[in-house]
Amino acid sequence: MKYAYKNGKILNGARDMQAQEGYIILTDGDKITDIVPDQTGIEEYQVIDLQGRYIMPGLINMHVHLAGNGKPQKKQRDNEKLVKTLMGTALSRAVAYKVVADFARTELLSGVTTIRTVGGLGAFDTKLRDEIKTGRKIGPRILAANEGISVPGGHMAGSVAIAAGSIEEAVLHVEESQKENVDIIKLMITGGVMDAKEKGVPGELKMAPEMVKAVCGKAHELGYKVAAHVESPEGVRVALQNGVDSIEHGARMDDEMIRLFKEHGAFLCTTISPALPYALFDRSITNATEVEQFNGNVVFEGIVECAKQALANGIPVVLGNDVGCPWITQYDFWRELYYFHKYVGVSNAFALYTATSKAAQMAGIGNITGTIEKGKCADMIVTAENPLEDLRALRHVDMVIARGQRIDQPKVKINPIVETELDKFL
Repeated sequence: MKYAYKNGKILNGARDMQAQEGYIILTDGDKITDIVPDQTGIEEYQVIDLQGRYIMPGLINMHVHLAGNGKPQKKQRDNEKLVKTLMGTALSRAVAYKVVADFARTELLSGVTTIRTVGGLGAFDTKLRDEIKTGRKIGPRILAANEGISVPGGHMAGSVAIAAGSIEEAVLHVEESQKENVDIIKLMITGGVMDAKEKGVPGELKMAPEMVKAVCGKAHELGYKVAAHVESPEGVRVALQNGVDSIEHGARMDDEMIRLFKEHGAFLCTTISPALPYALFDRSITNATEVEQFNGNVVFEGIVECAKQALANGIPVVLGNDVGCPWITQYDFWRELYYFHKYVGVSNAFALYTATSKAAQMAGIGNITGTIEKGKCADMIVTAENPLEDLRALRHVDMVIARGQRIDQPKVKINPIVETELDKFL
């Protein structure tokens, strides 16, 4: 189908983007074929009158776990036991896969047209990626890691990451991932907020530097980039020294860490969303212990400071919301942009640029998506209000166009408790 999107205010995804009026976006199939003045003849196109609304590139969520819905937990659950049950029979695997596919569809309906999955159930993420590509499922473009690599007792070991007991086992998983045709490799180098049992030790180093180096070496040999979960200065340092390409989450940096980022051409994926509830909510809401809240605040402040330091030193930054963690839903990625503006201090335009054009560049798909320009994929969203004035405009998306396919008035099911509590921090 050939569409002509007219009477829209175009936010093209560039760093210095401003609303452009008086142009028509022409699409044919999954591509933007041209952007022409609004007096141009468009008889062969189906006209979509945007009636003065704002049209921009679809959002790119760079840190997603498709196996979770973000439902708040009264107590920590045994993720390893849960995943073992889910993957235990053909029937339960089929049910779990349907849930994962539904979560991916929710991402799309909320305005996210590309996701980067960094730890999932078995090979579900690559399977779903391929079914979306062929039109058998509805969802965003997926850059998939499938299962990550952790260590026994490490972060998410046995659930969305394998527990590699040796360097050989970790390297073998990279080779198995290649057979699954993954897009990236994911490491769990440190623990997280909920893994720490004492105050002041979130992000404890779990994976030996030698294993990090071996995995990165094999991954790079096979043509893969490596993303790593790290939530402490020690973790960031070990990751960068041993070849990791992107730091997921981050921590307060010293001069050596900044030098390592630049030396290795690594980038930072900032994830403010998952730490915020543990740091800022009352413990009666999160059911967190005093230790968990203290450590949540350490991680929250470290992630925010890391993002500020990265931007100040010319280190590339992208955004992900670690969806699947408690309080972080598959439809709320817009909040990460809002937090980036509120806590890191960037402009609304820079936040939107970071979650579109910059994310596409750092994900290696900048020639495909991330901006509205001739030749790019027709991945776009439409909002009634201007996100350059208020990023909360992204909360309600009037239209999603993914690879040229148009969805009018998309609807997602909202968790009212999550919405009420998180809205207190807008």
